[in-house]
Amino acid sequence: MFQSNDLSYYYDLEENAGTSPTITKGKYDFLDNPEILASLLEFEDGGLQVISFYIPSIHCSSCIWVLENLKKLMAGVVESQVDFPKKTIRVSINTEITSVKKLVYLLTKIGYEPYISLEDLDAKESKTDRTILYKLGIAGFAFGNIMFLSFPEYFEVNEYWLEQYKVLFRWLMFSFSIPVVFYAGNEYLSSAYKGLRSGILNIDVPIALGILVIFLRSTYDIATDQGSGFFDSLAGLVFFLLIGRYFQQKTYSFLSFERDYKSYFPIAVTRLDSKGREENVQVYDIKAGDYLLIRNEELIPVDGVLQKGDGLIDYSFVTGESQPIVKKAGEKLYAGGRQCHGALEVEALKSVSQSYLTQLWSNAIFKKNKKLQFQTLTDSIGKRFTIAVLTIAVLATSYWLFIDSSRALNVFTAVLIIACPCAIALAAPFTLGNMLRIFGKKKFFLKDSSVIEQLAQVNTAIFDKTGTITSTGIDSISYNGLQLNKEEESLIKNTLRATNHPLGRSLYVLLKGQNIYTLDEYEEHVGKGVKGEKDGRVVKIGSADFVGFKEEKNLINTTVHISANNDYKGCFVFSNTYRDGLSDLFRALQKSLDIAILSGDNASEKSRLQKLLPKLIPLYFNQKPADKLNFIKELQENGKNVLMVGDGLNDAGALAQSNVGIAISENTNVFSPACDGILDASRLKDLHGFISASRKAIQIIKMCFVFSLLYNVVGLYFAVTGQLEPVIAAILMPLSSISIVSFATLASNRIGKRINPKN
Repeated sequence: MFQSNDLSYYYDLEENAGTSPTITKGKYDFLDNPEILASLLEFEDGGLQVISFYIPSIHCSSCIWVLENLKKLMAGVVESQVDFPKKTIRVSINTEITSVKKLVYLLTKIGYEPYISLEDLDAKESKTDRTILYKLGIAGFAFGNIMFLSFPEYFEVNEYWLEQYKVLFRWLMFSFSIPVVFYAGNEYLSSAYKGLRSGILNIDVPIALGILVIFLRSTYDIATDQGSGFFDSLAGLVFFLLIGRYFQQKTYSFLSFERDYKSYFPIAVTRLDSKGREENVQVYDIKAGDYLLIRNEELIPVDGVLQKGDGLIDYSFVTGESQPIVKKAGEKLYAGGRQCHGALEVEALKSVSQSYLTQLWSNAIFKKNKKLQFQTLTDSIGKRFTIAVLTIAVLATSYWLFIDSSRALNVFTAVLIIACPCAIALAAPFTLGNMLRIFGKKKFFLKDSSVIEQLAQVNTAIFDKTGTITSTGIDSISYNGLQLNKEEESLIKNTLRATNHPLGRSLYVLLKGQNIYTLDEYEEHVGKGVKGEKDGRVVKIGSADFVGFKEEKNLINTTVHISANNDYKGCFVFSNTYRDGLSDLFRALQKSLDIAILSGDNASEKSRLQKLLPKLIPLYFNQKPADKLNFIKELQENGKNVLMVGDGLNDAGALAQSNVGIAISENTNVFSPACDGILDASRLKDLHGFISASRKAIQIIKMCFVFSLLYNVVGLYFAVTGQLEPVIAAILMPLSSISIVSFATLASNRIGKRINPKN
């Protein structure tokens, strides 16, 4: 099958790739049942279905390669994407050409049978992998028994019956060592082998070499009756290595759970009560049967049925397809769709799956190719370190072969084990992982740990004004112009109901007591304004240019203009409220960063901002979204690493273009995958603390590198001079990893406490 579809490269990636397929006739006939299939699908609309499967047999690069090329094996497969750590595949199919059932049979046929549990669909990915416990048990059992069988050799007892059965005891030790090497230690062997085949010297190469050398040398010793070998050291080595790996795995799992932004993510949605009144609630408070208000550009947080309004749904977050789909009342809407045309009322079909919703943020479609400099540094150090260790091991062994050949093997294995660069490899993930968890607790939610590295390197910060450094709470709003009649006020209210712009939301709250109805037409022009139409009546709300009015220059306040049926009516005048601690924040940032303000509003607030902010901070007004993006691009072309802080609305392009884009969230459902982080508005004053903590986290990683290097230098001295047994080295190696993990965790916790001691 692979050969006929030009996929035979699969076997170049892995010589023994794949598993033998077993297909039971009728096994997946239940997938013909529409109700059962609907419970498995993530998305279904317009002939497109998206489904995820858990595939236990995924294990190497060959698996990823063939599974992400399914469209070559089956017509109708649009896209397939593998999540290797979770062993899942997410597939989009065209239902006019193929079906989920045919897809499952194809996966089974090529050796990747999905695990489908109809009783507990959500739990299939969370099954506990007990393999390491089984390996620990076998290694521990073998270690104890080999030690017991070695006692006569230790004490050189010359009893008749011990001499009589000495050969049997030695071969029993050999038998116990076989599962230790080829089962308990196979992960080190296979990892080293695959790395070498790919031309990579990974950190398992010296360990695997040490295991094989001890095993082969010990087997030779008992085969030639030269001694009992070192099977006890071998079993002890693998046993203690596995203990260290188990500790690392448990600790990292703990950190991964604690740092998971899904647990804290502050998305809210507007829920409507039985009387149509609006309230903001957290997404995890949504229940089946709740009525939700979904505004223009908002993300649908849960599967539901459209009740009111005309839907124009962009499912690109879910499927990657950018063409919006028209939806009418009574049709089903899926979580992850973004409304692009006015406001909708949606009845929730089930409670929100926050893990599904938030995974959209990290969708590969929206990932940017950013340099992970410290990850590259870690890999580079690990590779060079391995080369150095192998060189030292060979030279030291050669020396001892001439001086004292009995010590040569111990020296060789001790050097390989004690100098394993595991601690170096652990420094970055543990430090950054813990910082991610700390930031999350302080309401700063980052997409992944690489954002911390990028944040540590920024040297320029650009801020939006409205909704970012200003609060949505307004001191005062006054209206100047012709009096609005009830129909015009009602149409303005219903038009503003659909927008998420901070000024529009403030006006919406101001205009109370109007009847809620569905608009015939709604348009939102980013950075300009909104337009609504009902029964032939049209209103425009936004900038002076947008509504067709020539605004006078040198206005002293922010204004929102109104026109009805193309007749100018007047404007609402706003007085901004700036966020607490803004002056102190900018003074702190100015010490290490270049700062500028980019605002889409007019210059009415310029004099007030100049008094509020430190001197010499550039202020740019009347900036359109494209202007902000181009401004950042020019800075980057001049070698600047730019941090963009916006409200996630008009700033989406600038947030995506910047090295680090942070959206300020004030309890709204504006879900922006274009950003790298979301900061709760109440914690904007702590932004300097977060940047400073990111820089200190990188310093911690460098300190871990230094500690690991010092440890290895001392350990290598004792190993090279023959003063260190392999089994002792196996105990010390995980201890070095534990010490690095402990230091990284404690140091990053200490940094986290300094961000804002009061919170």
